[in-house]
Amino acid sequence: MENEKLFILFLSEKLSLKQIEDFLTFQKKWQWVSYLTIPILLLIKTTLISSVLYAGAFFYSKASITFKQLFDAVIKAEFVFVGVGILKIIWFYFFQTNYTLEDLQYFYPLSALNIVGYKGLDAWFIYPLQVLNLFELAYWLLLAYFIGKLAFTEKDKGKPMDLGFKIVASSYGSALLLWVVVVMFFTLNYS
Repeated sequence: MENEKLFILFLSEKLSLKQIEDFLTFQKKWQWVSYLTIPILLLIKTTLISSVLYAGAFFYSKASITFKQLFDAVIKAEFVFVGVGILKIIWFYFFQTNYTLEDLQYFYPLSALNIVGYKGLDAWFIYPLQVLNLFELAYWLLLAYFIGKLAFTEKDKGKPMDLGFKIVASSYGSALLLWVVVVMFFTLNYS
């Protein structure tokens, strides 16, 4: 496998061949755990985002919105990020066939990091530049559309998308900003 070769090459600078083989054996033995944790982490992520949006809808909407409706909207909007994986596969399969483990790790399609590049960049700038991307913008717009449809009433002025964007920006936007700052803080302290 190409990824296994990259992994061995990357670790060979730091570990002996026996240690690498032991690690790969351990990884293959416990690989099923990663298949179990991915859905659990996605459930936690969507639940947290729905909770934050629920708080925003409570303050900005006159309509009665349930947590289930918001959770459904978040799940639908999350499908935007499937495009990230698809574009990443296409990019490394067709365009950049010679790559390193760092290239795989730091590549995020249509992000500001791809414009700036990760080489020579301080480690704590990488994550915010990855988050600043067109997929995140599309995610915000989809959330605003779905939530605007749920939150808009006859008494509201303007358009449903405006109300939805106000809820998304004030709640999810604030939470995302806090998350990025926390990640930057830990990256700065541990790098």
